[in-house]
Amino acid sequence: MRSMKLAAAAVAALSLFAAACGSDSDSSGSTAAPVATDAAAATEAPAATEAPADTTAATEAPAATEAPADTTADTAAAGAMDLDTNGDGKIQFGIAAAGPRDDGGYYQALVDKATAVSQENGYEDPIVVDNITTEDAATELANLADQGVDAIFVGASEIADPLTDLIDQYPDIFWYCNCGAGYPANPGLAQSQDDSSEISYTAGYATGLLLKDSGGDSAAFIGCCDLNFEKEAYLAYELGLKDVDPSYTMTYIPTGAFPFDFDNTAGATEALNGAITNGADAVYPYLGGAHEPLVKIANEKGLVTMTAGSSKGCERTDLSYQIQVKFDGGDYLDAILNEIIAGTFHEGDTRVFHVGVDPQPGAEICKPTPEQQAAMDDVYAKIAAGDFAAKFGEIKGQAYSGG
Repeated sequence: MRSMKLAAAAVAALSLFAAACGSDSDSSGSTAAPVATDAAAATEAPAATEAPADTTAATEAPAATEAPADTTADTAAAGAMDLDTNGDGKIQFGIAAAGPRDDGGYYQALVDKATAVSQENGYEDPIVVDNITTEDAATELANLADQGVDAIFVGASEIADPLTDLIDQYPDIFWYCNCGAGYPANPGLAQSQDDSSEISYTAGYATGLLLKDSGGDSAAFIGCCDLNFEKEAYLAYELGLKDVDPSYTMTYIPTGAFPFDFDNTAGATEALNGAITNGADAVYPYLGGAHEPLVKIANEKGLVTMTAGSSKGCERTDLSYQIQVKFDGGDYLDAILNEIIAGTFHEGDTRVFHVGVDPQPGAEICKPTPEQQAAMDDVYAKIAAGDFAAKFGEIKGQAYSGG
């Protein structure tokens, strides 16, 4: 479905990503030429007889073996995808987001990464369509495809239902979706997924560690409307919280209209104020457009708070985060593009990011004590080893099938 670059220039043109993959080809360097064989000793003529044809000349040394040409770059280029999928001589991304492009969290992460990649490589500015509703997704995605973009990055599963039909209608576009676990495979769709149970458990555990030091004992998990994936997140969060101290409590509070209303600032503000009145010491604003307004309130009231996806929370200066809960669409896209350039990731592939295995997902305490960091490292290692697999399986069963 996609044309493939056959020259090393494909990688050079996208050096930002190819550099990250260089270590994969270090073992493919040139083969050293063997040392030339010494000349054989001269053969003497037989005694007392007529010398045969002259064999006294020294045997010539065999020519040194030439090193084979280094084909590493050509091999990488042969596997690399030409991002100019429509052949118009320029590269332009289309971004489809279910929430606001400037939410400071989950939606913005994907937009920021695609914009940075475009600027650093001389591509056209991305075309961003945000605040796409489930009902309008088919129309908005088709409109985006009609604008001549080479690739479309879909930020979430709630607007992904039309993709099966759109991939057939626009086969030349490279389609990518950060659709999350459970979205069906499609030969025309590249996907990234993660495990919400793993990520949310680390968020709850990190919260518990901070509450242990601060003397708090309760957390509020503020979301939309008790969707299945929210249930998985808050149940795993609660498990992590209680694994620090079984007496700690977590309350889930829905704030939006069904389905997918993560931007209801008024409802979320009312919910947080109510939680504070009831003694909440920490808040996880599991929201989109309503996320930052709640973080500001949490900062004013001195609550422990955290990002909902962004891996850039700890470096913020306008807001104060104590934890960054990473399932950053921009980080996933960065890794995916590296693998596309390396020729190891293609349409139809699904890249699953795991806590303790990949650096992208999982919660981090922004300013941990040595003891807190050691505890988080231990939890990451246990997740990677599968120690919580059974518990996470139970959570998924409860969230998605009432089990």
